[in-house]
Parts: sequence; structure tokens; C-alpha cells
Amino acid sequence: MSVTVLRKSRTTPPEVKGPDTQPIDWVKIAACGSLICGGVLLLTGRKRAGLIAAASGTALAMVEHEETLREWWKALPRYVVHARSVIDQVQEAVEKISDKGESLRRALRR
Repeated sequence: MSVTVLRKSRTTPPEVKGPDTQPIDWVKIAACGSLICGGVLLLTGRKRAGLIAAASGTALAMVEHEETLREWWKALPRYVVHARSVIDQVQEAVEKISDKGESLRRALRR
């Protein structure tokens, strides 16, 4: 009777290749699947599970785009300041319209 000892191979496992001989990007597949699953869960009314699935899909998608994420993070304060300015302008416009509407109502009551 012979005993065969199985050892771990020190070589890297072979890459799985798609039909066009490009390596399959499993991270992108998992990210897309999570995003689709999250969307379906949100549409079916399972909000908490849908948000968790969508957030995990987004996190997986961002794993490969770390530099882009850093650039967005650095640019975020400028966008927040700009958004705040736009919101202030809209608020002022709404207040002016409200004041004009009130003065128009007073004029029509006479």
C-alpha cells in the first residue's frame, strides 16, 4: 500500500479566462451583482437589505478606483461650498417670491 502526500503548490493558480482570452474580473462581477441585487431589493420594498447590498456593491466598485476616490474626496469641500451657495440663492429667491405673492394677495383684497 502506497501513501501519497499532498502538498500545497507554491505556484499561483491558473487564471480563469473569458471567451476573449482576457482574465475575468471577479471584483467587477461581484460589484455589479451586488448593485443589481440592491436595486431589486429596493424595488421590492426591502429598503434596509437593498441599501446594504447597494452600499457593498459600491464599495467593491471603488476598490479598483482608489485614486479616483481620493480625488473626489479632495474635491468634495469645494462642491459642498458650491452647493451651499446654490441652496442659499434658491432660498433667497423663494423668500422673494413669497413676499411678492403676499403683496399681490394684499393688493387683490382691496
